[in-house]
Amino acid sequence: MISVNDFKNGLTIQYNNDIWRIVEFQHVKPGKGGAFVRSKLKSLKTGAVQDYTFRSTAKVEDADVQTKTMQYLYNDGTSFVFMDMATYEQLEVPETQAEAEAKFLKENMVVNIIMHDGKTLGIEVPNTVDLVVKETAPATSTGSGKPATMETGLVVTVPMFINVGDVLTINTAGNGSYVSRANK
Repeated sequence: MISVNDFKNGLTIQYNNDIWRIVEFQHVKPGKGGAFVRSKLKSLKTGAVQDYTFRSTAKVEDADVQTKTMQYLYNDGTSFVFMDMATYEQLEVPETQAEAEAKFLKENMVVNIIMHDGKTLGIEVPNTVDLVVKETAPATSTGSGKPATMETGLVVTVPMFINVGDVLTINTAGNGSYVSRANK
C-alpha cells in the first residue's frame, strides 16, 4: 500500500478493480477542511483517462507491473507480433488492445510491452517516431497547414512546405502531431 501523498507521474496503482498509471496529480490544501489529492489516472486495461480525488490520508495498492522491451515484427491481420530481443520469444497482441498505438508502429521498432500477472496490458511507443509522408496535397497560398498521410496510415496536419517522401518526427502523445522534419 502506498499513500496518495507519495504519488508520482508514471506510478502504477491498483484502484477500483483496474490498473492505473498516474498521468498527473495535485496536492490541494483548502482553507477549510482536510487536504486532498486530485489525480488524472489512465487505465492500462482500457486506455481511458479519468479524474479521481483522494483524501490525503488515503492509501492505494501498488500494482506490480513489468515492462518488457520488445521489437515489433509484423501485423498478421488480427494481432501485432513482437519479439523479445533477449530470448527471441514471440508475443501476439490483439489489434483491439493496441488500436491507439497501431498508427505509430513500424516494422523493427523497439517498444515496451506492459504486463501484469503474465497478461499483456498494452504497448508503450517512444515519445516521438520518424515516419515517411506517403501522400499530401500540393502547397497552396492559403491556410496554415495541410493533411499528410504517413506510411502507417496516420493523418497529420503539416506545414505547406512538406512534400511526399519527407521524413517527419511525430509526437505520439494523444493522436499524434507534427513536430519537425527528421534529421537525416
